[in-house]
Amino acid sequence: MAAESRVVVIGDALIDELRDDSGVREFVGGAALNVAVGLSRLGVPTSLIAMIGDDEPGERIRGFLADYGVELIASASPHGTSRAVSTRSAGGEPTYVFNTAAQQRRVVYGAAERAAIAAAPLVAISCVPFDDRAQTDELIDAVAAASVVAIDPNPRAGMLHDRDEFVRGFERAAAGATLVKVGDDDAELLYGISLDALTDRLVGLGVGAVLATRGSAGARIVAGGADVSLPVSALPGRIVDTMGAGDAVLASVAASVIEGRPESGDAWRAVLQRAMDVAAATCRVEGALLRLPESLGGIDLDRIGT
Repeated sequence: MAAESRVVVIGDALIDELRDDSGVREFVGGAALNVAVGLSRLGVPTSLIAMIGDDEPGERIRGFLADYGVELIASASPHGTSRAVSTRSAGGEPTYVFNTAAQQRRVVYGAAERAAIAAAPLVAISCVPFDDRAQTDELIDAVAAASVVAIDPNPRAGMLHDRDEFVRGFERAAAGATLVKVGDDDAELLYGISLDALTDRLVGLGVGAVLATRGSAGARIVAGGADVSLPVSALPGRIVDTMGAGDAVLASVAASVIEGRPESGDAWRAVLQRAMDVAAATCRVEGALLRLPESLGGIDLDRIGT
């Protein structure tokens, strides 16, 4: 990868507001932002194309991205900065409520955005409104110049307006993509089928490599003749927070693909093993920031968290 070239990530950037029995905390987040920052933490120069409000939360996002060396190419938001409120109960899955800005997010593909995309060694797309046909058309046109495309549909029930249209838009964008990440929840929410069945469907669409994540059960990569499955790595310490684990997996695999597409099952196994290590480390600290397993040495993992 040339020294001046930057990977481009397209999608959402927001404030994650977490509410649980211990109180309320806020984190800079969004699936696309998590992937962009994760790539930067993995040593990959990265730009993020996202909608940001001209307000205090937007300034926090801008500062956070600057801290991690991620270039922001921002679309203006008429409704301010996106926010996701996550309410968590002990032993239960979190519920999410999204504000108007998140539900009506839109990225503008102007000259700066298109130039960055054309120069990028990889373009990653995460959590865009595929159920908005006009926006999907604009996205597909904008990334047509990209040499390598990775997609995570990342649908959110609280932002999904038309499931059938989302599936059509996602599949139009995914057909022929280099890498597509999907999870158990995506298969159920969008298709009502198993993750294995969705993996087969995407392979049939011509996706080069399908990264299928199964939460605590690990992940699988199907690419050409390779079919590799691995559990999440066992690391010291307890799991504190699973938020951002899937984004960390995508960032890790994308970082490997930038260096050249693996050509064998053993090569894909090494890529997936690294991603499972990164996911396990990320889950041992609260928040969605990608963590490197080697960075956990010497930390009292039973004491970190809130």
